[in-house]
Parts: sequence; C-alpha cells; structure tokens
Amino acid sequence: MPIARGYAATDASKPLTPFTFERRNPNPDDVVIDIKFAGICHSDIHTVRNEWKNAVYPIVPGHEIAGIVSAVGSAVTKFKVGDRVGVGCFVDSCIGCAERDLDREQYMPGLSGTYNDFEADGKTRTQGGYSDSIVVKEGYVMSIPDNLPLDASAPLLCAGITLYSPLRHWNAGPGKKVAIVGMGGLGHMGVKLGSAMGADITVLSQTLSKKEDGLKLGAKEYYATNDPETFTKLAGTFDLIICTVSAEIDWNAYLGLLKVDGSFVVVGAPENPIPVHAFSIIPGRKSISGSMIGSIKETQEMLDFCGEHNIVSEIEKINIDQVNEAYERVLKSDVRYRFVIDIASLAA
Repeated sequence: MPIARGYAATDASKPLTPFTFERRNPNPDDVVIDIKFAGICHSDIHTVRNEWKNAVYPIVPGHEIAGIVSAVGSAVTKFKVGDRVGVGCFVDSCIGCAERDLDREQYMPGLSGTYNDFEADGKTRTQGGYSDSIVVKEGYVMSIPDNLPLDASAPLLCAGITLYSPLRHWNAGPGKKVAIVGMGGLGHMGVKLGSAMGADITVLSQTLSKKEDGLKLGAKEYYATNDPETFTKLAGTFDLIICTVSAEIDWNAYLGLLKVDGSFVVVGAPENPIPVHAFSIIPGRKSISGSMIGSIKETQEMLDFCGEHNIVSEIEKINIDQVNEAYERVLKSDVRYRFVIDIASLAA
C-alpha cells in the first residue's frame, strides 16, 4: 500500500505531530493526488480536539486540498497526470442510496468525510490533507481553473462552497440586499462571492477593525454590531443574512434586520441552542435556515465561477511545523483570512 507522510492528532489534548501512514491501493476509478496545499478550517480544530465528541485517533485533518494528479486508474476519464485538482469535505456520498443525489448529496445518508471517517467499505479510515498524497474516487475530485493560484484556491474547497451554496440557493444577485455576519475565513468569501454575483453586500462585524478590507473586497457597507444604533438604522433592510460566526449573538435583534419574507441562514455552528422568540419571525414571515457545504457538482460550479471572476481566498501561507501555532491564532481570530499549509515544507 502507498505510504504517506503528514501531521496527525493522536489525542485531544496533544499537539499535532509528524505521522506516517498507509493510503489505500488505488482502484480503477481512483485518482492519486500529490497534495501541494491544505487550508486550515475551524472544523479541523473542533475535530482534533474532540469538541464534537466524534474523534477517532489518529486523525490527519484537512479538507481544503489543492494538488496535482500523479496517477489515474484505468477507468478514469475526467483527469490525467499533471491536472490541477481539488478535494473538499467528503470523498464519497449516498452510500446505500438507490442512486447518488448529485444536487443534494451533502445532505443524504452515507456521506464519507475526507478525514475522521470511513471509506465506502466501512472499514478503512479516511485521512485528510495535512499530508503529501491522497487517493480519491474520480467523482469526488474537482478541477481547479488554470488562472487561479493553487495555494489561495485550497480554502475554496470548504470556505468558498460554504458561502457560495446559500448565496446561490437564496438567489443573491442584482437587486438583493445581503448581509454577511462576521468578517473571517468564511465571511470574507461571502463578501467576494456575493458581490461578484451582483448582490448589494453589507458586512456586520463586531467592530470596524476590518472595514477597510471589507470594502476593498466588495462590500458596499460595513457596520459594527457592538453599536446598538446599527440595529435601529438597519431594521427591515435585508433580503438575506448569512451568519458565519459561532459566537453567541442576539438572534432576535438580527432577525429584526430582515425584510418581509427575508431569510436568516446559519453556516457557523454555535455551541448552544438558538433562542428565538416566535414574534421575531411571525409578523414578517421570516425564516431561519441552515446550509452545509455543497455537492460535488455545485462545488465545481463554484470553482468555475471563481475562475471566471478571479476569486480566491485571502491567505497566510505557513509551513506544516507551524500548524499548532496556527490553530491558536485561528482561535484568536489572528489571521486574514485563512491559513494554508505549504505541503512542500514536509520535506524540509
């Protein structure tokens, strides 16, 4: 079996350390990828620290993967050696379904996560992108447009699709007023993508410390939510609000910013239940919804859209031996706006 090198978590309380492990032997429908860059997602931190109570160690995190095809199976038709490709949050789907749901597979039973999960055989553990190679079924590999840099494209595979999917589903575009709550790794992608779709984008952030960035990336307006006047001034303003933060917020106050028939969409995952008063939604026929990543089909659509509009993530590139420091900085919001690991640093 192929040998891979990477960094792994071996315990919830310990730092990630160098780790050598076996990848599965490629099947005829598999693509073998030399990983060049891996984005750091907050989900990686939740998982390796077992904050979601589902960790099975050792774990090689990473589901924002960009690399180059190094080999293809005999049945592969979409890719060839040398292609620029990406792998996102899952490597199989609809396991046990009568037919794969190409449009909604991320919501169907049997999703196989890129790490801390099982392959379709139910026995082989999946390991992620903080490593030098990966073997993935052809149908779960995506093409990265030639004009986009690989390093800054890696976060598109999670952060990008996490914002693209709700923006498309709720029809963000010309004539729509959209608010993005939070100006971080997710939020800044919402600003870029939403403005490229033609929507009127406003950022709602705790302070104005990132206002210059927000306006430069495409926002029309930028307001501080620590100012109570913000909620008075913007009452009844937005068709769509996408909340990227996991911190505690005043949900009822934010719902007051929606127009009639407006939607508040949750993509960040708060630890505690959402406290909402019935009369925050009944009078305006408002809705609270959730959204999770996107299908492979939609993720490829997002990558193509980013290629057309020259959209990538704003990144800080690091060596893999800086990953534990990067985790602490993510928790302090000390990054603008996404860490990306240069996998070549494994050889250093």
